[in-house]
Amino acid sequence: MGNVLLFSLTATANPTLIAVTTLMLLLPSPKKLMLGYLLGAYLMSIPLGLVIVFEAEKSSIVSSGKQAISPGIDIAVGAILIVLSLLLRSDRDRGIRERRAEHKAEKPKKQPRWQRFLSEGSFKVTVVIGALLTLPGASYLAALTSLAKLHYSTAVTVVIVILINVIMLALLEVPLLCFAFAPDWTPGAIERTKEFFRTHGRRYLIWGLLVLGLLLILRAVIEIVVAPS
Repeated sequence: MGNVLLFSLTATANPTLIAVTTLMLLLPSPKKLMLGYLLGAYLMSIPLGLVIVFEAEKSSIVSSGKQAISPGIDIAVGAILIVLSLLLRSDRDRGIRERRAEHKAEKPKKQPRWQRFLSEGSFKVTVVIGALLTLPGASYLAALTSLAKLHYSTAVTVVIVILINVIMLALLEVPLLCFAFAPDWTPGAIERTKEFFRTHGRRYLIWGLLVLGLLLILRAVIEIVVAPS
């Protein structure tokens, strides 16, 4: 069960989810947009997750005890993230940033279609976008595969798949809970958070990449240690 929880936590570091959540918080009706996206994500991810788990229980992946994702991949990705964080800390990317800024000034980047749809503020469209953008990632698949190896009852499996999704989509759920229980405080907090990240975002990006890289390497080590012979 420890592996299921660990993979669920790493699944929260989904670049698409981070980008979409950040964009929605910048738009005029973030509560409605996040609620629609979360609903679409649940409708896609939970049923698909159940299918994957129940099918994995019957497959050779579980019966043979093989890992769905090689620890070597986690180590490689973790090392890349650590190196990237060190490069950002050294400020060696300044030239790249300056060239990108010049390029954007000359030729503004075309906004992706899903961002344009989100900007329109339609709840129904956001539900569809949430479903389409919440396809299973590597960590989610690893969590489901680990769960399948435990051979829990059907009811327990359903509950755990839902729990995995709740953890995985916490970036959406936490702001929505804040809107629900502290509606007067939340908008101001969001504005303060945006200003904070405008000022200190680079520093926390560096630390975030470093911590995520270390967590991926730690996960790989744990998998190697606990892997059946």
